[in-house]
Amino acid sequence: MADRKTPGVYIVEENAFPNSVVEVATAVPAFIGVTEKAARDNQDLTGIPTRISSMAEFKTLFGGPPPSKLAYTSPSAAGKPFTLAIKPETHYRFYSSMQIFFDNGGGPCWVTSVGNYADVTKAGGMSAVKFEDICSNPLQELLKQQEPTMIVVPDAVMLGIDDWVKLSQQVVAHCVATQSRVAILDVYNGDQKRTYDDNDIISGVKSGFRNKITLDPDSRRYAAAYYPWLDSSVVDSSTVTYGFISDDSKAALVKDLKADAGQVFSSPSDAAKLTALSAIIDKIAAPAPAEPAAGADAAAIAAAEAAKVAAANEQTSTHLALNNLSPLYKLVMTGILEKLNLMPPAAAMAGVYTRIDNTRGVFKAPANVGINSVVGPVLDITDADQEDLNVPIDGMAINAIRNFNGRGMLIWGARTLDGNSQDWRYINVRRTMIMLEQSIKLAAQAYVFEPNNAQTWVMVKSMLTSFLTDRWKEGALVGSKPEDAFSVDVGLGSTMTGNDILNGYMLVMVKVCVVRPAEFIVITFQQLMQKS
Repeated sequence: MADRKTPGVYIVEENAFPNSVVEVATAVPAFIGVTEKAARDNQDLTGIPTRISSMAEFKTLFGGPPPSKLAYTSPSAAGKPFTLAIKPETHYRFYSSMQIFFDNGGGPCWVTSVGNYADVTKAGGMSAVKFEDICSNPLQELLKQQEPTMIVVPDAVMLGIDDWVKLSQQVVAHCVATQSRVAILDVYNGDQKRTYDDNDIISGVKSGFRNKITLDPDSRRYAAAYYPWLDSSVVDSSTVTYGFISDDSKAALVKDLKADAGQVFSSPSDAAKLTALSAIIDKIAAPAPAEPAAGADAAAIAAAEAAKVAAANEQTSTHLALNNLSPLYKLVMTGILEKLNLMPPAAAMAGVYTRIDNTRGVFKAPANVGINSVVGPVLDITDADQEDLNVPIDGMAINAIRNFNGRGMLIWGARTLDGNSQDWRYINVRRTMIMLEQSIKLAAQAYVFEPNNAQTWVMVKSMLTSFLTDRWKEGALVGSKPEDAFSVDVGLGSTMTGNDILNGYMLVMVKVCVVRPAEFIVITFQQLMQKS
């Protein structure tokens, strides 16, 4: 107390309560990928983590869908149907992944664009991009941001397999370094069925997830993976036209459509209809409007834009006519839609994590729930199939996404890649501990350089006890009373020695009993002998 030298009445205010711990956000993913653009006004956002909160904001800053093109191949002489294959240099998964994230309850997130479609396509597409180009700098920039709690790279599976491995391992290493994030990984070629041999996509020696993604046990606890990929509905059928067919495939498509039309309108009375349909089919091969020349004046640019609008309108009317008149064309459009809607599940899972965190809490396992904007998994998994996914010998569990009769599609797993650990087996336990650790860490910073004495220890213990009691009331901690759910110890002779205090250490021991999911429910039945 200050020395008083002037007689009078003085007011002294003292704090009655300790500082409080504020729970950190738990569902703020950070996405990394290729976008149409990356700009806010005149500021280039390439490589800069940017916080957004809606799909509309994403479109404003990062643009629209990729200019995906598909190669069409005519049916073979052996009777095999036509085939469609996305040209990898034109296809990117980031835009659709952001759509499915927000469709599943996603909210605020961080987006880092590593380049635009035009430049990456010109360089040969994602398969030609190297790990260093897409990962190193964005992850370094994300270290400066405190808020993100998940890392998702939707375009990773489009890299070469060796670069996908490097990227996945680096993302996990980033999460380990921060101790505040988890990586949601996609299985490479996760749309393919398991073969259980050297080429198996999960355990195969050549390219299997478990053999390629080599992580030490301390790193595995910060990552989770899901299989198989999803048949989504984020790309609407109303947006799919023959404009997705590559220019070098349009001639083959025109030829086959005319042959199909000749079979549909084969009678002499249909000659006029066949002629009209053939004229419509010919419009598919019409060249795209030319881009204005470099340095063109305003009139030339306006004329080019008008030509684009007219071509788009013509394409729409032609598409509608063909969709009504040509069975083959309708099949081709359905095939294009299926290809564009094939999607790895990591971004959808980030949305599910967010939805569950906001409605139930981070302590609820993100499983036994559906995924919005998804028709189903691309492959059906049985109980026998899931045994090796869920409880493998090496502990690298892959969470299954399954169809159930009468229940639809459900996420049927909640394990990290550290499945053999009793501490870190479940993803909700890992994420709950991150929330507790980071919340307490931030609150404890207020006591750095405070006197290392009993008064400070009491304030710290009271602060943490209050916070953990609230988490117990929410259901994040298990126990019939707070004392059974957690304990906080700090003090000389308890957690510290005299030397610790001399060296400036205040050691606090927090023990918590985190809720775990009931993964296996066993109901035992036994018959009783008749008693009356």
